[in-house]
Amino acid sequence: MAFLQGMTVTLYDRVKTGVDALNRPTYDQVPVQVDNVLVYPVGTGDITSDTDLSGKHIRYALCIPKEDDHAWHGTDVEFFGERWHTVGVPEIWLPDLAPLGWNKRVTVERYE
Repeated sequence: MAFLQGMTVTLYDRVKTGVDALNRPTYDQVPVQVDNVLVYPVGTGDITSDTDLSGKHIRYALCIPKEDDHAWHGTDVEFFGERWHTVGVPEIWLPDLAPLGWNKRVTVERYE
């Protein structure tokens, strides 16, 4: 029995579908279920300082399992029946040095 257990979130992975008239890549968002993601609210101090620096309102942080290889930068995520958008670059730790089952952390803001 594990002490910590994450939840399943829906990550909207970007998949290249072609190019537009100006030869720029076009993408579609494909929903992917990611299991065992820890979701927790960030503290008030984190919200204030991140809002001051980026203008974004960060509400939750996600800890991503070590075995996950999806891109979590600038993507949409759905959990708690709401859609969120990742903010900033994910923090990544060396898998061998992270003591539990997660080695990435990304913060999300409310996406409307």
